[in-house]
Amino acid sequence: MTSRERVLDAFAHREPDRVPCWCGASPLFLQKATSELGLDEEGLLRRLGDDFRRLSATYRGPSPPLSPGATSRGPFGVERAGVGGGQALSHPLAALSSAREILDYPWPSADDVDVSGLRARAAAWGGEFAVLGGDWSPFWHDAIDLVGMEGLYFLMYDEPELASLLFERICDFYIASSERIFEEAGDLMDIFFVGNDFGSTTGPLVGPELFARFLSPCLRRFAALGHARGLKVMLHCCGGFRPLIPLMIEDGIDALHALQPNCAGMEPRSLKRDFGASLLLNGCIDSQRTLIEGSPDSVREDTLRTLAIMAPGGGYVAGASHDYILPETPLENVLAMFDAIRKFSDAP
Repeated sequence: MTSRERVLDAFAHREPDRVPCWCGASPLFLQKATSELGLDEEGLLRRLGDDFRRLSATYRGPSPPLSPGATSRGPFGVERAGVGGGQALSHPLAALSSAREILDYPWPSADDVDVSGLRARAAAWGGEFAVLGGDWSPFWHDAIDLVGMEGLYFLMYDEPELASLLFERICDFYIASSERIFEEAGDLMDIFFVGNDFGSTTGPLVGPELFARFLSPCLRRFAALGHARGLKVMLHCCGGFRPLIPLMIEDGIDALHALQPNCAGMEPRSLKRDFGASLLLNGCIDSQRTLIEGSPDSVREDTLRTLAIMAPGGGYVAGASHDYILPETPLENVLAMFDAIRKFSDAP
């Protein structure tokens, strides 16, 4: 089977020739791994057996000089600094009190999303891999950046119409951005991949009632857009968000990634039992402790144990429990994980 056929079989809840593999890694880990193995990035992905390839567009809107101390600015004008993507340095709509302030805000234009090269890049893969595309669309995080996390919670309770309008305008941009991406190369894609972290270690960051009112409408828009293009829709969501999963299914989400087993409610066996027939489950191999702190032997054991639970019946993609394998993760542990996935599939 090709990687694409293998992944689509998993989405159809059939057992393909082997368990599909997913490798999400930070740029620094990729740099380390390619250097140590003497491979380029494509060679590394093939060595690991990654069945996916991803297309990403770039926002190239207005970029005035950054304020002192800022290292980046997102499409909604929020400046950030710190490790990785960093943290918001200010919240431009922190004092939000009227719909007019939302309507008059300088929202980004999807015309500034650069899709050049996407089609050529996808075509070069020749249909071999399952291709992810669309805008990442972190609307929950953008709302937090614009008004502050505490401010957003108060807004949802005290000014629900303003909260709904805020989410709507943020999602308007992401819908238009993804439409632009799909117009360029959607026929060469298989999965609309979006990401929002609705969970913490101990449980959801927002309860089912607020989620259904404010966040489900956004997910429904993304799911409808992807399905209209014939794409599966996969949501990346960190943390313990089990109480929200039934709502995500109702919203039209086809797959969940990356499923952190150390978080509340995310025990692999119960996820497979309760949601494995409705969703493709992606991840579950512990990257928080085992992959970083363990030995190759303990990684192999944890990987095989997880696959024995998740793989039967299809509907599963094997990978680390986060989309960003960190640079401090030992390369030998990552190799042990992917080699164990192949060993599981080769076993009688």
